[in-house]
Amino acid sequence: MTISQTMTAARMHTVGGEMKIETLEMPKPGDMDVLVRVKACGIVPNLHNILANWPTWFPHMPQPPLPAVFGLDPAGEIAAVGRQVHGLKVGDRVYVNPGRSCGTCRHCRRGDSISCKHYAFQGYFGFSEHAFQTFEDYPIGGLSEYTAAPASAIVKIPDNMTFDQAARLGYLGTAYSALKKVNAGPGDTILVNGISGTLGIGAAIFGLAMGVKKILGTGRDKALLEEIKAFAPHRIEIFSINDGNVTDFVMKHTEGEGVDAFLDCNGPGALHDTFRQGLLSLRRGGIAVDIGAIAGLVEIDVHRLMDRNQRLYGSAWLTTAEGQEMADMVAAGIVDLSILETQSFPLSDVNIAISGIARRHGGFSNFVICP
Repeated sequence: MTISQTMTAARMHTVGGEMKIETLEMPKPGDMDVLVRVKACGIVPNLHNILANWPTWFPHMPQPPLPAVFGLDPAGEIAAVGRQVHGLKVGDRVYVNPGRSCGTCRHCRRGDSISCKHYAFQGYFGFSEHAFQTFEDYPIGGLSEYTAAPASAIVKIPDNMTFDQAARLGYLGTAYSALKKVNAGPGDTILVNGISGTLGIGAAIFGLAMGVKKILGTGRDKALLEEIKAFAPHRIEIFSINDGNVTDFVMKHTEGEGVDAFLDCNGPGALHDTFRQGLLSLRRGGIAVDIGAIAGLVEIDVHRLMDRNQRLYGSAWLTTAEGQEMADMVAAGIVDLSILETQSFPLSDVNIAISGIARRHGGFSNFVICP
């Protein structure tokens, strides 16, 4: 494969400003890196807020120094491999997990890279001031023709998964990782707040694939909820939070015992009461996981959690190993991602895509940029 010395990328120069299409130097992969020709890069509903408001809302969680090439979820083909990369080859179809860590701290060495103080999303934001080193090491996000990434971040995708679908693996994987944390499987009943949204739909798809007996899903839009129920009418029950209390809904469907696990997929701006009702819906020994990042201080009865032997986790992302498991499930036909409704845009229309993403069909919409 002939590789040019330059590439086209979308780069933001001021906070919240329009991205400019520019010619940049081609990234140079290190010995343990790969160079990926980006075929699709996912963009999510909150991207406009991330670009315009993040430095004000979360100054302790920095973004890449401007001007910067953003883009969280790239998928494409390997164009080159580093000298010490042996398990991947040019032409492999891949998804690039954007999570970056130092690789050598005690957390990384024990396989818990997301807890690394240097952890950051390449092309998005970091989780502490230590992320700047990560941005320096991997400065180019997915809104570009090429990106370089560690070989350890690569998920090989099957032929029956399109690049557009692979560009959604990050958000689908956030839900999948939460399901793994609660050991979801046959016999379990789980509650998913925000099941029809970008995160929640992943909990429905992969919860079913993992054999969960019953999924109780909440949201606002009744039409969207009905579409989710149609995935498996005998295994999914739905409830609009406009119609009453989530806990009452759960107890009705669990004979008063509560759910084995509760996943909250609601984002900033969601009602705290809905989250608290989810916690109150847990059975004894149940596990709750927040992946939606509701904002502000939430009042919780910690004594009740202790008495009932319950757990509450925060889960930020997925591991590369979990991403590979998901890709393998698609390859085996256990999971079908054809329910995603892709709207693709050329890189030149990146600003139009970001401004129009609010108009979507819930979590079914899959917006991607194709450089």
